[in-house]
Amino acid sequence: MTIQPNSIEARDKAYQLHSYTNARALERDGSLVIDRGEGIYVYDVNGNKYIEGMAGLWSVGVGFGESRLVEAAARQMAKLPYYHTFTLRSHGPSIDLAEKLIQMAPVPMSKAYFTNSGSEANDTAMKMVWYRSNALGKPEKKKIVSRIKGYHGVTIASASLTGLPNNHRSFDLPLAGVFHTTCPHYRAFKQENETESAFVERCAKDLEDLILKEGPETVAAFIGEPVMGAGGVIVPPAGYWDAIQKVLRKYDILLIADEVICGFGRTGEMFGTTTYSLQPDIMTLSKQISSSYQPISALLINENVYGPLADESAKIGTFGHGVTAAGHPVAAAVALENLAIIEERDLVGNVRALAPKFQSRLKALESHPLAIEARGVGLIGALELKPRDGFAAGQLGPKLLAIMLEKGLISRAIGDSLALCPPMIITEKQVDTIFDTFEASLEVFGKQLAA
Repeated sequence: MTIQPNSIEARDKAYQLHSYTNARALERDGSLVIDRGEGIYVYDVNGNKYIEGMAGLWSVGVGFGESRLVEAAARQMAKLPYYHTFTLRSHGPSIDLAEKLIQMAPVPMSKAYFTNSGSEANDTAMKMVWYRSNALGKPEKKKIVSRIKGYHGVTIASASLTGLPNNHRSFDLPLAGVFHTTCPHYRAFKQENETESAFVERCAKDLEDLILKEGPETVAAFIGEPVMGAGGVIVPPAGYWDAIQKVLRKYDILLIADEVICGFGRTGEMFGTTTYSLQPDIMTLSKQISSSYQPISALLINENVYGPLADESAKIGTFGHGVTAAGHPVAAAVALENLAIIEERDLVGNVRALAPKFQSRLKALESHPLAIEARGVGLIGALELKPRDGFAAGQLGPKLLAIMLEKGLISRAIGDSLALCPPMIITEKQVDTIFDTFEASLEVFGKQLAA
């Protein structure tokens, strides 16, 4: 990319530090500046059109340019642009959204609590678990178990829960008291001649062994995504969640379901919790809750969590936690309208209807000479590239990503896995366009590697 002086790209390089970016590479190469969006497409400042194959960051479920969400924001902005939920104050949109989420919950939940992002939601879940243990007179029961390759955010606490090395390196993380157990990626972590069912048994045994090593009386909760997203779209093997939950029940350990990516239709059910028959005590929600038109997230907590928390707040005199914009009236109003669109247009049904084609076309790419595995469920998936001599792990993915971008498809390279998570409004024809572009990009990449 040739960047002209004083252009928007030049000003971006000059003034902004980007997330998940090599800052020196940004200084050298600049960024792709997106100007507008419509449906499943976005357009850069030069007018180039792209299929947003990642729905932004796994999140724009209803697509870009949805006028109903714009109007909902404008109406609420004009009526009450801001208010809080601290100290016995509230407002209509947060109340309506809390009621809606409790009614939508796939398992019985008692209360909704609002934050601004998935990271904040998982950070808050960790604090709630600690607070609850103190309320129950179990101050030693504070440890949290997550998983290798799990992704739960980037605050100090949620990044500790995340099981990816680059979220820990140079940040002095993870915090003490956070542990990571086996990743449920069968192909990558199976032992020689180990069947899938035996692998599931080992995952459960690894968890139980960790709990016993640390002391069951010290382990408070286990957190997991129904399907792991930013770790590479890792779909759990059959029976995995049943085996894990059996261990958690045995040792009285809470289950936190991180639904930040899976929630609101992505897996073909409203929640990944339903897809995999989970019984969580806490659910964390964000992204598609508002299709990321406004920053908002939520925790749903059951009575097993809420009761002790409420008792402790009465003892202390307050639940001393909260952020200024939590449950923001504009964000809550947009989330309510977004959920209405998902239900009225049956976008979960659209995911379910298109999933067979999406997954079959993804699976077909697995036979390409450059590929080693295709993984996915619903309208989320990833293709992992085969290791290649002369390339370190994680070098192939970005190269293919650049070719896909040139051809008008935005994906995301997670190491050497190329992820897809398009808006849930996508059509069958658009699914074919995505995979036709993916196939063409693989052919170009293969020729480049052979040259």
